[in-house]
Amino acid sequence: MQHVVMWSGGITSWATARHVIAEHGTASTTLLFADTLIEDEDLHTFNTAASAQLGVPITRVADGRDPWQVFEDKRWLGNTRLAQCSHLLKQKPCRDWLTTNTVPTDTTLYVGIDWSEEERMPGIVRGWAPWTVDAPLTRPPIRHKQQLLAEARAAGLPVPRLYRLGFAHNNCGGACVKGGQAQWARLLEVFPERYARAEASETRMRTLLGKDVSFLRDRTGGVTKPLTLAALRTRIEEQPDQLDLFDEGGCGCFTDIAA
Repeated sequence: MQHVVMWSGGITSWATARHVIAEHGTASTTLLFADTLIEDEDLHTFNTAASAQLGVPITRVADGRDPWQVFEDKRWLGNTRLAQCSHLLKQKPCRDWLTTNTVPTDTTLYVGIDWSEEERMPGIVRGWAPWTVDAPLTRPPIRHKQQLLAEARAAGLPVPRLYRLGFAHNNCGGACVKGGQAQWARLLEVFPERYARAEASETRMRTLLGKDVSFLRDRTGGVTKPLTLAALRTRIEEQPDQLDLFDEGGCGCFTDIAA
């Protein structure tokens, strides 16, 4: 049997890999990492340290484009509801690798969702068929992300920088288009150059498509309408009380199957 962990560079993928290796050993375990090419530099530092600690090399795949290039190629701006970057930069490269290197009947895939996301499993299982899918963190003993981070520190691993800066996920350099207003406000504060690049990409796509599209949605006043990163930046600077700081958003690149 082959055991393939869908490795994101986040703490739950590390905890999942640790569980799989404890049960099945290192020889039959693969850590499959899809690089979006906009990852935080510290993610790669964590990957190197975690790979050494677990005793399994990282198997890297990549489409060769970043999300901003994908949006232009597809002529569709990704957003919190639908983002082709998930499919083309994460799911498809991994599926291509699995098709070439595994036999579905002899392979189990492991995703790093935990007990709080268990309701997503039926869709994940359908999306990755014909491979069998498991999510060990959905079962007891139940641990929160902070507990997993503490366990990683105890194992001698560095806490990824994005977590230390308050981001919910260690993916896409903090610029995930599925993230909400809180994520983008944090990105503007700590990585303004990344925010500027995303804002420029969004502006370029709006011009290319000739449509009022955006990554984010504004729901103030009970009416949903586009909220551009340029408008959000102005709001942060001039009307910070109008921010929805509970709108964190979430990453589901390996689990929200678009194929």
